[in-house]
Amino acid sequence: MSQPTAPIRHTDRFYIGGQWVAPSSDATISVIDSDTEQLYFTVPEAQAADISRAVGAAREAFDSGPWPWLTHEQRAEYLRAIGAELKRRSDDIGQIWPRESGVLHAIARGGGVDAQRTFSAFAAQASTFPFEEPARPSAGEFGLIVREPVGVVGAIIPWNAPMGLISNKVAPALLAGCTLILKSSPEAPGEGYLIAEAAEAAGLPPGVLNVVTADREVSELLVRDPRVDKITFTGSTAAGRRIASICGERIARCTLELGGKSAAVILDDIDIETAARTLSQAECFLSGQVCSSLTRIVVPRSRHDEMLEALAATFSQVRVGDPFSAQSQMGPLAARRQRDRVEGYIAKGIADGATLATGGGRPRDLDRGWYVEPTVFGNVDNHSVIAQEEIFGPVLSVIPAADEDDAVRIANDTIYGLNASVFTNDVNRARHVAARLRSGTVGHNAMRTDFGVSFGGFKQSGIGREGVHEGLTPFLEVKFMILEGHPEGYEQTGM
Repeated sequence: MSQPTAPIRHTDRFYIGGQWVAPSSDATISVIDSDTEQLYFTVPEAQAADISRAVGAAREAFDSGPWPWLTHEQRAEYLRAIGAELKRRSDDIGQIWPRESGVLHAIARGGGVDAQRTFSAFAAQASTFPFEEPARPSAGEFGLIVREPVGVVGAIIPWNAPMGLISNKVAPALLAGCTLILKSSPEAPGEGYLIAEAAEAAGLPPGVLNVVTADREVSELLVRDPRVDKITFTGSTAAGRRIASICGERIARCTLELGGKSAAVILDDIDIETAARTLSQAECFLSGQVCSSLTRIVVPRSRHDEMLEALAATFSQVRVGDPFSAQSQMGPLAARRQRDRVEGYIAKGIADGATLATGGGRPRDLDRGWYVEPTVFGNVDNHSVIAQEEIFGPVLSVIPAADEDDAVRIANDTIYGLNASVFTNDVNRARHVAARLRSGTVGHNAMRTDFGVSFGGFKQSGIGREGVHEGLTPFLEVKFMILEGHPEGYEQTGM
């Protein structure tokens, strides 16, 4: 059977200034199917000239308009049109995402609907968000707080869940009135092309959204460019530190959604088998390639062996295979280097003396693809490498705790603070423990995140928040106008 063709147009071009333009060099990036290890498609690899051209187009579109000068309702209509087009392209997302990143097709085919929902939710804020509100000044007759677009935005996207992350950056930036350069990951550029095609179909003005694909060295030029007012980045904490340092040099704005090493705090009243089944099922999503994944299972010492046995029993039964097969419960990792990374951590866990309860290798019946067995370690020291470093694969660590206070201490003993969960039958107890966990999200009895409200982390898990409720503010600057009279529309405020 021949390798399928990616359902996107213009894979030999970049989308810059509202046009599909030829790259400045013949350098290309090969996208390899994570299941077959065969070439899926190729795209141009952006060089310095391409990045500069994209930034120039976004800068011109912001400075000369008309995009920043439209009303929020006018911009919202474009968001709705882009969302509708992405929903129409759901089948295409369903074909691209599994081959790039290893997610199951059954999940990927909903990516267009999810994107449409995100764009529509942000569009709805056009009429509800307080972009302008009066405030009494200490001097002058009338004060007006105005929330304006931050300017030109560089959006840097990872490879694990591109369309969802693109939507949560592009939609709020566009509604705010910003213009963007979207920089796709070399491993997963397909969704960037889809959003460019959707913007083109919606008639987005030239230069408002520009899409390129580049590796890290050239991507850094986007971060350094003084014409870029803000960087929004999702990716590793190591890369985030680099981006933050560069933005700090020129006082550029940045929002960073970074790594995690999230803890599931298991209290003594929960049913262990139920908790184990819930945790195992959650770890199947995207083969554990999820920054908010609950990979540290902190359990009372007296119940450690019970939890380890239950997790091994449930996780080892997960059917790993072709992401397009209805029988598969977990697909491959995104790339050879990612599988090598995960296998290196598994070897380190064994060498450090943790108990390997299940997994630890490649599935015997799969002789191609970037597959790793669902893996569970027990008796893990919280200071060990596998307990402290983000693995980004289907590897769980069970860590014993002396009591509830010790469990909270262990959960917080990490540089990360992205996600956590408390497993207990007592909601008041869950609320009490959740208040003590240093984490951007805390779930109850499950791995929970919600981009509809707020997503982001404490500590080295990032700066700022994304999500429909919290994710618009980072794309705005606050201006306070102090006037000697009441402008049109505010005559009856009484201020």
